[in-house]
Amino acid sequence: MTEYRGHRPAQSKPRILAAVCLAALVLPLSFSAGAVSTPAIARALGGDPAALTWITNAFMLTFGGCMMAAGALADQFGRKRVFLWGLGVFAVTSAGLGLSPTVLVLDLLRAVQGLGAAAALAGGSAALAQEFSGPARTRAFSLLGTTFGVGLAFGPGLAGVLIDSIGWRAVFLPGAILAAIAMASAARHLRESCDPDAAGLDRAGTISFTAMLSLFTVAVIQGPAAGWASPLILALFAGTVLMLIVFIVVETRGRRPMLDLSLFRYPRFVGVQVLPVATCYCYVVLLVLLPLRFIGIDGLGETRAGLMMMALSAPMLVVPVGAAMLTRWFGAGTVCGAGLLMAAGGLVWLGRVAPGADAMAYAGPLLVIGIGSGLPWGLMDALSVSVVPTERAGMAIGIFSTTRVAGEGVALAIVSALFSGLLTARLAPLFPDATPQAQLAAARRLATGDPAPALAIAGPDGHDALITGYADAVTRLLDGLAIITVICAAIVFAVLREGRAPDRDDGAG
Repeated sequence: MTEYRGHRPAQSKPRILAAVCLAALVLPLSFSAGAVSTPAIARALGGDPAALTWITNAFMLTFGGCMMAAGALADQFGRKRVFLWGLGVFAVTSAGLGLSPTVLVLDLLRAVQGLGAAAALAGGSAALAQEFSGPARTRAFSLLGTTFGVGLAFGPGLAGVLIDSIGWRAVFLPGAILAAIAMASAARHLRESCDPDAAGLDRAGTISFTAMLSLFTVAVIQGPAAGWASPLILALFAGTVLMLIVFIVVETRGRRPMLDLSLFRYPRFVGVQVLPVATCYCYVVLLVLLPLRFIGIDGLGETRAGLMMMALSAPMLVVPVGAAMLTRWFGAGTVCGAGLLMAAGGLVWLGRVAPGADAMAYAGPLLVIGIGSGLPWGLMDALSVSVVPTERAGMAIGIFSTTRVAGEGVALAIVSALFSGLLTARLAPLFPDATPQAQLAAARRLATGDPAPALAIAGPDGHDALITGYADAVTRLLDGLAIITVICAAIVFAVLREGRAPDRDDGAG
């Protein structure tokens, strides 16, 4: 049973939805803007590849690792309060990022910004789940997911324009302004609600889950430099497994666990969790990798690179709406699975585009990937609350949001490490006289869009061979991502294909 504090006029519902959706727009806007600005930050502040990687990963780690804990705090202390605090932290740190004197300070602020993002999304999502029910709740969460996609769509282009016209320090300012506007609207229109039976923060679950994600992310990021068989990396992976076991034991035995593992008894619920994982590997990781390629390898300016990214992300503006319409004739699982297969085909096509190709060569595969990814993107938020009993909807939302955000951070870490490994293998024959450490350093710089160290070793005669090696590594990476996407599509077809549009009537909206 939910306890409400204060009166909320009926006409406030659209304003509440608008405030939460504005927050959902700001969070991915900051994520994608940070990815585009990384080369400019590297030119201005320096920093080694690992430190530059943490510009994105620090945000994603705290964002994903604290989502469920933030949801528990929202239930206990109030959804509105946690939502407003989260937006406040996000706005302040966004403003502070533009003043960062070093990459280390920037990384630390990005981690704090991720904490604010977790509180804002968890509190806002929980508030929506309480304010809306039945088909109205489904529509609200579909709009929330679409808005999240819009933030990803416009982030690269906006960041490119700001970097070229003002400088990289301006890219985080829109996030601060929009978060402040959402905060002001929510403070006025959102009523406070909490769970009177909330048992408080599951400290053991929170600590073990966050430790598991942190250990795994650090291991994957540091693995190429330290060596995958080094004692440090093996210890980090062993710690990851240990924390996973502790987390499962704690959540299984807890009276009110942070994560109700019994929900995974529903096959369709498991299938829904596959959707954000799939879109991480076929769509989200490209939002980080492609700007680095366009700017560093193809030599495009930030504005042009951001505009080229629109071919990938612009479909998110319209395709999710079309996906909802398709569910009138096809099952939601069929639409999602077909979209993933389309995205996989686009990945294979993109892997065959040579570096330095013109914009039209990129446009075709990017559009196919964007359209394919947009089909499940428009349905998975609503599916997450429709495939479980109504009384479990709040927990289902928390698990789904955590899977999405934590999955993005893990996917970025894995794909970045894999790309560095592929590049190292391709560069080794080109630099037979270079030490393994120099080869690795050059490969990691190349993966972040900085070809200068590799070109310095290769010399002018090795430029063409270097680009050929880079293109081959990209092809193999994208083929691997396509295979992951196809596997996810097969799982979706198997467990979700019979489901029609998530339109079950559980009460008045």
